[in-house]
Amino acid sequence: MFLARRPSSSDVDRFLKRVADLPLSYRPVGIAVEPHGRRLDEMTVTIGRGSDDFDRARAALIGWKQCNIGWVETFPKNSPVAVGTVVAVLIRHLGFWSLNACRVLYQVGDSNSSPRFGFAYGTLTEHAEGGEELFEVFMDSSTGNVLYRIRATSWPRAALARIGHPVVRVLQKRFRRDSGAVMKRNVNAV
Repeated sequence: MFLARRPSSSDVDRFLKRVADLPLSYRPVGIAVEPHGRRLDEMTVTIGRGSDDFDRARAALIGWKQCNIGWVETFPKNSPVAVGTVVAVLIRHLGFWSLNACRVLYQVGDSNSSPRFGFAYGTLTEHAEGGEELFEVFMDSSTGNVLYRIRATSWPRAALARIGHPVVRVLQKRFRRDSGAVMKRNVNAV
């Protein structure tokens, strides 16, 4: 949904109620891990070192900090990172706003191996793009470095997204960069 002005809290609440039961805009689930021939965008950045930094990185993901970067925000603010949770992603770009619906699809990580935590969300039919995005933090067992990774695959669905696809690609790259920076700040804010 493209908007000329920032939606109010009640506008976002109404949007979330309207999209809660919408289906995904793509298949199969898991394309951020296995892209099935689609283009995969990936960024991995070191954001800390050691188990304390990993714990802070995990807490930042649970708090959706990676998506709340100023020009991008998620709603509701305290959404659980649980399979089935629906969030609205609000994006300010080029003088207008877009409000997009996503659903948490799966979590990654195994407490029996090296520390790793993450989750993926997928786009619902009320989203300008189609696709899936995986956010994860993990510790490199050989160095102790804490890494943050985004893996995403997407394609334009809305006419404005198709027309502006080169701009969309620039914004997606900017999002990955800004998301990594905010994760690093959250881990190092001690």
